[in-house]
Amino acid sequence: MNPANLIPTADALTVHWGWLQFLLMLTFPLHLFAMNAMLGSALAAFISHLLPGRQYRELAHQLAKALPFLVAFTVNLGVAPLLFVNVIYGHLLYSSTVLMGLFWLGVIPLVIVAYYLAYIYDFSFKKLGNIAIFGIFAVLILLMSVGFIFTNNMTMMISPASWSRWFNTPGGTLLNLADPALLSRYIHLMTGSLAVGGLFTAVYSVTFLKRDREVAKAGLKLGMQLFTWLTALQLLVGIWFLITLPSEILKRFMGGNNLATGLLAVGVVLAIATLVTGYKQKVMATLWLTLPLVYVMSFMRDSIRTGYLAQYFDMTKVPTNVQWSPLTFFLATLVFGLIVIVWMLSKLPKTDKV
Repeated sequence: MNPANLIPTADALTVHWGWLQFLLMLTFPLHLFAMNAMLGSALAAFISHLLPGRQYRELAHQLAKALPFLVAFTVNLGVAPLLFVNVIYGHLLYSSTVLMGLFWLGVIPLVIVAYYLAYIYDFSFKKLGNIAIFGIFAVLILLMSVGFIFTNNMTMMISPASWSRWFNTPGGTLLNLADPALLSRYIHLMTGSLAVGGLFTAVYSVTFLKRDREVAKAGLKLGMQLFTWLTALQLLVGIWFLITLPSEILKRFMGGNNLATGLLAVGVVLAIATLVTGYKQKVMATLWLTLPLVYVMSFMRDSIRTGYLAQYFDMTKVPTNVQWSPLTFFLATLVFGLIVIVWMLSKLPKTDKV
């Protein structure tokens, strides 16, 4: 069966596609930053339980206090990019979502349970004692499971050739396990997220935990070690990910597309630079290098998506029925929301939760 025959017709856009693409690439890295901090702080808290000393126990306690905030920020900052993916690629995403509907619906209870456990881990930290480690481990596994479901959906969305499997398995239980790049993509995403989350642990420690020098020092050391080693691992996994991509996609990054090739070169340089500063435990230098690196990786991800869909879909050819009011309302809401978030963050050091 011709995969193109399975793809629904794309809906008309309400504004020029460039606006939607710009906002997608603006908001998605913000979601990534929050997700990285969430996963990385959970990993750092888990490891802290395994290390001896009061400072690591207290570090886990302080990270427990931050974790519910990070889960909330991750979920809320994920709404906007998911919205723009739906607007641009909705006819593709809805199709892949139906194919794996049972797993997709499972995202909601998984996040709810993880969020609930994060609050238990925070408010009952001292009461839980030694079993607290099992609580944070469960949170980490649940959140990483959600990431695996999302990775399946986003890869199946760009692989219409796999959709015909539905006729043999129409129960909404399909996963994109036959994709040779699925596992490498997921591990690449997770190692990168946990690495940047390690950096968050270091920044959080030297910024908010500096009143207790031992705890701040422990958080700095553990966070930067996680960042450095996981970033090195991500570089290796990144090579694996590239070679598992279809040849026509790989060629985009090997000189076939100037933008994609340039992004890869910049990404490698920035990653190596962060390894150097991370090894030297230069927290702020590593942070300022990592911020653009996450954006570069987001643009590379978009280039891969464009390459996969080249034979099926071209957003520049989707008809446009201009309606400015939805975009104007969104932009106003986005600016107001960001102002509120900044204000909330500015108040955190003054509370007893830090």
